[in-house]
Amino acid sequence: MNYCNVCLFPETKPDLYFNDNGVCSACIAAESKDKGIDWKQREADFKTIIDKFKLKDDEIGYDCLIPVSGGKDSTYQAYFMKEVWGMNPLCVCFETTMVTEIGRRNLDNISKMGIDVIHFKKNYNAYKSMVKEGFIRVGDEMWPNHIGIFTIPINIAVKFNIPLIIWGENSQQEYGGPLESIENNKLTRSWLEEFGGLLGNRIQDMIGVDGLTAKELTPYFYPSDEEIEKTGITSIFLGHYFFWDARKQLEIIKKHGFEVKEDGPVEGTYTNYENIDEQIVGLHDYLKFVKYGFGRATDHACIDIRNKRLTREEGLELVKKFDGKYPHLSVNAFIEYSGMTKREIDQILDSYTNPVLFKMNDDGSFARDNDGNLIRNFEIN
Repeated sequence: MNYCNVCLFPETKPDLYFNDNGVCSACIAAESKDKGIDWKQREADFKTIIDKFKLKDDEIGYDCLIPVSGGKDSTYQAYFMKEVWGMNPLCVCFETTMVTEIGRRNLDNISKMGIDVIHFKKNYNAYKSMVKEGFIRVGDEMWPNHIGIFTIPINIAVKFNIPLIIWGENSQQEYGGPLESIENNKLTRSWLEEFGGLLGNRIQDMIGVDGLTAKELTPYFYPSDEEIEKTGITSIFLGHYFFWDARKQLEIIKKHGFEVKEDGPVEGTYTNYENIDEQIVGLHDYLKFVKYGFGRATDHACIDIRNKRLTREEGLELVKKFDGKYPHLSVNAFIEYSGMTKREIDQILDSYTNPVLFKMNDDGSFARDNDGNLIRNFEIN
């Protein structure tokens, strides 16, 4: 297994590229953030956009729409647009699969910051069918969440005639991807379908699952090009215009009521502030590990390395300690939610596990240690 010479991303990461010096595209993008981008000009460009869309003080309406989960990034987006730029935003949350208590409180906190919030409560039965189908079909039980968090805000923006939508980071810039996606400042239908985590599956492919009809799946369809054009939707990444640093932003929003997980890190990583709103996120992260040989701890260590908070050696130790552990808490929660047995869940996990990366027994099953963890065929280095 080849790894980036700067961070800890492996060659198995989809859409990741290495230059001739063995440096990955995520690190190249991070270096451009430090040295190659004129952030003052980017801020001026952002101000031009704001001046175009901000309503006058005596006008009724919302200046922008912000998709939120109650997580650290969207809370910061809401704070930033209201307190720093003086906007009147409408925040829209697509209900997650199994919300945590801290996630519920953090979502409520956004309204306590003086911001209107729409919490979209989806058709439970239709969503649950897609959760199970996404888990079986593409190895991602969060598949319908990935599409809903993008389509619901856009649909509401169209219905409320709010043309400006503010997203947070460009994940392709922070985590690595093709050059054209890293430099992109807008989130469009094509970006969603290629980089939004849909894994080649489309909402049309869910018609017929457990008898689901297109009408029942209405919220998950992206608005038509005609509707987008009529509303004049401009959907931008805040991270394109301002240096995105999650840990610095976290310290700001903690002063405005945001809570972190005080009883330890999130399952699968060493941080206590990321993805704390969802009970089964550990299963989602584990599926990435069995497919590609790296998990959420690697993601976080790489960002901390790029932001000079960890050395590569320190990050390596954290990855060895936290990455790829069997997600017992998330699996138990998913058993409760889905009605599937642990045996059924493990069989599907095994069907997505890469036999090149992980040791197998003579009978064709995957070898595991006493805690149920897979045994790597590769060294993390």
